Amino acid sequence: MTAPSDYVVEEPGAELAGVDMCTLEISMKYEVISSIVCSVCLSFGLIYCFFGYRCFKMVMFLSGFLFGTTSVLLLYHTEPVLDIKLGPETKAGLGLGVGVLCGLMTMLLPAIGLLFSGLQLGTLLSLVALVVVGQFCSLSPVWVPPSTILVLSIITAVCTLLWQKLFSIVFTSVFGATTVMLCVDYLVGSFMLPDQVYDVLCQVAPPPLCWYNGTIMGICPVFSLLGVLVQWRFTAKGLSHTEGAHKRQKKHAKKLRYRECRGRPRPHRRCRPPPLKRYAGDVLAPSYLQSLQERQLETGSSNSSFSTVTHALIDFDFETGSMVPLTSSSPVFTF
Repeated sequence: MTAPSDYVVEEPGAELAGVDMCTLEISMKYEVISSIVCSVCLSFGLIYCFFGYRCFKMVMFLSGFLFGTTSVLLLYHTEPVLDIKLGPETKAGLGLGVGVLCGLMTMLLPAIGLLFSGLQLGTLLSLVALVVVGQFCSLSPVWVPPSTILVLSIITAVCTLLWQKLFSIVFTSVFGATTVMLCVDYLVGSFMLPDQVYDVLCQVAPPPLCWYNGTIMGICPVFSLLGVLVQWRFTAKGLSHTEGAHKRQKKHAKKLRYRECRGRPRPHRRCRPPPLKRYAGDVLAPSYLQSLQERQLETGSSNSSFSTVTHALIDFDFETGSMVPLTSSSPVFTF
């Protein structure tokens, strides 16, 4: 015989089976470190969204830093052997080292930084689009999500290199809006959007989003549009990230010209003769002397006047006048 059972075995989720998860109260115990990190990321997201282009160097550094750190984390995820053999301190050090090197490279070489920014912009836009589309239809082929991310990333990277200022503003606005959206999602207590992205990439049917998840996702397009308008009309107006490069090139060219001029031997300067000292009574015009000669030759003047002209020293090669001594070199006698 079997004794009647006084206990009823209940399944773990039996009580929540008929309850709508979206109507539950949001409650979460926040940790100190996580809250500080979330606050810092929220501040950076707002700065990116509305003042991103003014901090162009910082944006380029963080783009390279995130690219390097994310690449190392993906390497750990795809290679479990490295994840097991390396300790947490070693993995963190490698990630930070690669991120800093990539950040310095993108900051010092703006073309590479713009390329990485365009790739990240395409990745963010494609992930948001895939999450939205995944709520309505299934992304059944395995190659659809990676192909979408790759194609859109290449298109935005090329457009960023062609129209640098416009797409830099768009990238900073979208990146800042996405950061604000994730921080709000964490503060609300759900933090379901990263899980949605992971399910889409892993070809798993994502769970349906609640109404507040849809509201949180609406932060991204709204803040992106506001960031583009604010930066284009106010914070980034009249600025150009290429002005600093032009100034550095001009300064470098001036230094090169100065060094070349210093290296060349200076030509010898010809010493000019000292100017002749002239006095008011010593200078007679050549035209006056010539007219005097012609007049005396035509009229046949006396010997005294002719001898005076004969003994006079006339210099007709002088530009402005001639030096004629007023006293003759030999005495003149008249008969």
